[in-house]
Amino acid sequence: MIRSLSITSRLQEELIDITAEVEGIVGKSGISEGLCVIYTPHTTAGITINENADPDVRRDIIRGLAHLKFEKVDFAHIEGNSPAHLKSSLVGCSETVFIEKERLVLGTWQGIYFCEFDGPRQRKVLVNIIHDR
Repeated sequence: MIRSLSITSRLQEELIDITAEVEGIVGKSGISEGLCVIYTPHTTAGITINENADPDVRRDIIRGLAHLKFEKVDFAHIEGNSPAHLKSSLVGCSETVFIEKERLVLGTWQGIYFCEFDGPRQRKVLVNIIHDR
């Protein structure tokens, strides 16, 4: 069962917490055990799991990726967003989380983030619940 989330990014680069939305999909699925795959079909965005207790971590991830200085490379891609493509490849476009007792199995401080690297834009995240019948 695949569900879709609509994401509106407001900045060129930002991490948007989508944990509650994904948990809502899992809760409504009625699936007590299985897997939840979170995927974005965009080549300049990503999905990651990281700390959600301190908002500085999100900013630090953006700063750390900026420190790689992709913007200084002379890329051939004419759209000018090659740094966003590289960041998307480094972060990845999906995550898989276990489901147990109709809940995501995340660590105490973990959250699920949509990573925007070429915004602001309207984006999509797909959530697929996998279980044995």
